[in-house]
Amino acid sequence: MTSSRVRRPAGEARRLILDAAERLLADGGVAAVQVRAIATRVGMTDAGINHHFGSRDGLLEALLRHGGRKIRTGLAEVLDTWLDRGADLGELVDALAAFYRRGYGELAVALHAAGWRDQGSGMLAPVVDALHALRADAADTPVEDTRLAVAALHQALVTEPLYGATFRRSAGLTGPEGEASGPQLRWWATHLSRSLGLP
Repeated sequence: MTSSRVRRPAGEARRLILDAAERLLADGGVAAVQVRAIATRVGMTDAGINHHFGSRDGLLEALLRHGGRKIRTGLAEVLDTWLDRGADLGELVDALAAFYRRGYGELAVALHAAGWRDQGSGMLAPVVDALHALRADAADTPVEDTRLAVAALHQALVTEPLYGATFRRSAGLTGPEGEASGPQLRWWATHLSRSLGLP
């Protein structure tokens, strides 16, 4: 028995295709993003996918823009909420870690490996500005120092869902400290606070 295909408005079809491609990218990297696999997931033909994007390359370009917007929007929401609550560094570390555990860490790594680069002023520019303003030595310290600290934290949090336990074990951490991210997240909050001279 052949299943009937559903005709969807172009915008809805593109969104479904990009969502399916995003899941494949996060699960298996760029090689997993194949037109046939996406068509199967969304109940379309290969020709239907190509109708919306022209080719696999066109689909990948659209996927990079789509994923980048999604990550940027999600991070903006996390940062806005954090700044509204008083800019507690431990809360920021926890909020960012939770965001990336929802699949955005894998997506960010996959997008980066596929060639996506944030062309904006920096997704974390608002947090850099907020943390730099909180520094007791802000007038005497270049903002680049704060940017470097926030970049190191961000890199660690993005890769945590994929590599955290493996990297901790490679340093000899075993038991709960090696498996759970909590102790390392607390370490990040404490040491980032010290390096920035925050209370």
